[in-house]
Amino acid sequence: MSNASSASRVDTEAILNGDRAAFEAMVASETSRLFHIILRYVNDDEAARSLVQETFLQAYKNLDSFRGDSKLTSWVTGIGINLARSWLRKNKRQQPMDEETMERLQPDFRFGRYTGSFEPWDPEQTAERTERKQLVHKALDELSDSYREVIVLRDLEERSTKETAEILDISRGAVRVRLHRARQALRSLLNPHFASDFS
Repeated sequence: MSNASSASRVDTEAILNGDRAAFEAMVASETSRLFHIILRYVNDDEAARSLVQETFLQAYKNLDSFRGDSKLTSWVTGIGINLARSWLRKNKRQQPMDEETMERLQPDFRFGRYTGSFEPWDPEQTAERTERKQLVHKALDELSDSYREVIVLRDLEERSTKETAEILDISRGAVRVRLHRARQALRSLLNPHFASDFS
């Protein structure tokens, strides 16, 4: 994966010791990856570029607050996601779904079994079909931040559960629960459009 290779080029010790060249090398290796993550949040190229710049500026200013309990690149990504969240709160036209709506989109159980039958579904594979991207992104936009971001990081960016937990500063168990619920909600939202894919 490119994530691992880019992270290996980051000289965390040098960066924390104030080496500007090492920080600039991290910026060069991480900019494209961070841009795509933020773009999936804000769906606006210009805003994403601006937020990437702000992310690295904030990271540089706050290096002394890096605790070292995750990769430096995960910490930087977390800053970017927080900035993207703030941007969305200021600019998003529609309100994300509340927990009650989220609950209605979960599958029904009867006698300990699903009342419907779901086959494995790969959101990235679906999203890559150009004519359907807009529907997928619209459905993602309907999710609240806490659910959308686990889909972005785990399914679209293919981050591990461990790194997703580090970036979002939550437990691995919370990542798994949110991811499961988010996938079920997305399935319910997209099923009317992609019924033949799910049958």
